[in-house]
Parts: sequence; C-alpha cells; structure tokens
Amino acid sequence: MDAVLVARRRPRTLALELVDALGDRIRDGRLAAGDKLPTEAAIMQEFGVSRTVVREAISKLQASGLVSTRHGIGTFVVGLGDSASFRIAPEQFATLRDVIAVLELRIGVETEAAGLAAGRRSAENLRNMRHALDAFAAATEAGRDAVGPDFQFHLEIARATQNEHFAELMASLGTMIIPRARLEAAAAPAAVEPLSEERRGYLRRVNGEHESIYDAIVNQDAEAARAAMRTHLANSRERRRRASAAAGAADATT
Repeated sequence: MDAVLVARRRPRTLALELVDALGDRIRDGRLAAGDKLPTEAAIMQEFGVSRTVVREAISKLQASGLVSTRHGIGTFVVGLGDSASFRIAPEQFATLRDVIAVLELRIGVETEAAGLAAGRRSAENLRNMRHALDAFAAATEAGRDAVGPDFQFHLEIARATQNEHFAELMASLGTMIIPRARLEAAAAPAAVEPLSEERRGYLRRVNGEHESIYDAIVNQDAEAARAAMRTHLANSRERRRRASAAAGAADATT
C-alpha cells in the first residue's frame, strides 16, 4: 500500500494503514534490518498524512518489534516483529510437537480467515495476494528463500477478512508463523546456501497450494477457500512429520 493514503479516513484508520504499508516494506525486504526509516516529514509527504498519524504508526511498529527509535538519530528497522506481546519464542520450535502445535493454531485461525476473505475481499486485496504469489514464485526460481512472500500471502488473506483482529494477530506473529522459517534458521544459522532442485520442487508445490486458495477467494467460494487452506496447512503438518521421520531414520543408520 504505497499510494497516498486517503485523507478523509479517521486518524486511527490512517495510522493502521501506514503500519501496514511500512510493515510490508520491512517484511518483503525493501527495508532491511538496520535500515533507517525515512524522516517524519518524508513519510508525511509520501502518504499524505499528518505528523500525529506518523507518530502513532511508528509507535505501533515499535510495539510489534519491527522498529526501534534512537532519540536524536532516527528510527531503525530491527526485525520482523518477533517481540510482539503475543509471541512464539524460538525455543518453542525445538520439537516436532512444537511445530505441529503452531500449525494447529494456524489451521484454526486461517481456515476461517480464508472463508471470510472469499466473501469480503476487495480488488486491492486480490492484487496484493497476486503480488505475494508472484514474489514467492520469483524468489523460488531465483534460488532464494521465499519465507517473506509466503508470510505476506497469508497476511493478505487475513487483511481481506476486513476484520482487523485477524490481520493484527497475523502481523504480531510475523514470519515465525511459517514453521520452516524457524526450523531452517536453527538448522543452518550460517549463510543461506542456494536452493537444491528438490527444494525448489517443494516450494513450487507449496505455492501451488497457495494458488488453489487464491482461486477460491477470487471466485468468492467460501467453502472451497476454507477447504484449500485446511488442505494446505494439513499438508504442511504432514510434510513436517515426514521430514522428522526421515531425519530420525538417517540418524539411526549413522
């Protein structure tokens, strides 16, 4: 949401839209950890909002762990929202059971979100979902990690419910809601290696499931959207179980 925000909206709504716009830039990498945010004046000019709106938005970004302000210096990106008040800590991904617990939470929340999104989505919501899907595909084909676009797609569905609580919950969780983000970080904290062809195939299948969810939302078929989301997340749970079993078998033979 990089266009100028509509001035007739209430200040609180404007602040939330600005949080979304700046948060998206952080999550998709346009603003990386350590980057300094534009000045208040620059943000006011770009988005057509007041200083009060900018300061409220920055306060919300701080509360969600995305940015930190150094007085007299500026506001800097510090992460992807991992210090929210409701959080799933890294140590809560230590076991397969932990990962499955997160997926159960997602099944409960996101299945209903997909159904609501199918009935309420706007043209802008669809454009944003399409952009996230295309970014996922581009990252995969370029051999890059696709966790950011993956999370963005699910966040856009939450926004399309037109119920801010779904979107706020997803945004507060950040990319940690994608189990492989934590598991892969724990397994390979060093520099990320290029994707293998097997890994690319896996990510293509994941995005194919995303496409099925998107198609159902486009068609405003709430039950199909719920079914596609439940299938996608259940498949993710099963993939984790298989990966764990394979790793255990490998350890047993060494």
